[in-house]
Amino acid sequence: MKINKPLCLILLTLLIASMVFAQATPPSGAGQRGGGQRGSPPEAPKASPVPSRFIEDLTWYEVRDAIAGGNTVGIVPTGGTEKNGFHMTMGKHNYHSRKGAELIAAKLGNALIAPVIQYVPEGQATEETPGVLSCPGLCFERIVEAAARSLKTGGFKDIILIGDNGGNQNGLRAVAERLNKEWEGSDTKVFACTDFYDKGHEYLEAWLLAQFGWDAQTVGSHAGVQDTSQMMYIRPDSVRVNRIAASERNKQESSVSGDPTKATAEFGRVAIEFKANAAVAQYRAMKAPPRGQRGGRGGGRQ
Repeated sequence: MKINKPLCLILLTLLIASMVFAQATPPSGAGQRGGGQRGSPPEAPKASPVPSRFIEDLTWYEVRDAIAGGNTVGIVPTGGTEKNGFHMTMGKHNYHSRKGAELIAAKLGNALIAPVIQYVPEGQATEETPGVLSCPGLCFERIVEAAARSLKTGGFKDIILIGDNGGNQNGLRAVAERLNKEWEGSDTKVFACTDFYDKGHEYLEAWLLAQFGWDAQTVGSHAGVQDTSQMMYIRPDSVRVNRIAASERNKQESSVSGDPTKATAEFGRVAIEFKANAAVAQYRAMKAPPRGQRGGRGGGRQ
């Protein structure tokens, strides 16, 4: 595979810059100056501090007060329960999605996170794949839609949908399109931030290629370097380290794509950072007013 050096250098620069900015971001609720120069990173909206960003960790009145205090973005993470080689537990996607949502909420500064939806489109459960739980098509969409409707009723204004599983993406788009059409004219909007999955993987693959020269076949697409590294970072006790080599040797039976023996927790940290950055960028882009409505020389309102 031919290495696109300019692209890789750009991605590496963006990664370093994003990490520096994340470390420099003041905590939620801290005083910040408005009116930054054009091109500077958007500042997190002011919102009151909360004991936890996860709704399930709060009491109902803590959620109520958090919303009243400006935490009006609700994140709905979706995961999945599937076969992940001989070496990784089946809840991999759930843990990745939850950690990614936590990082997104930290970057936005005014978001709360709904419990991870674990029933998603998966491969058919069989006697050979016990433990797989699949909620295909409309089943999945109805669950996501119900979560979004509940958040709207509770007072959330922006509802962000993310998914760590490839089979989730079309359903998230469908729910966002359907609800936004129904809620047109209201102050609530749904954002299907599918770049969490799509761009997150794309950026990590380019970074690994630039750093180590690993092609897509080495990195893999399922239970390989990417997935295993993220689990090592987020939930290391869910990785059976002594079984990684067996997964790599027998890829057909283990369902592994790529080489999980190359995985590290640091790769996992970078992967989650890429996913969160991609979702936040997509959300902010979708929230931005159309070019013709922007102020200044674009002819919009002053």
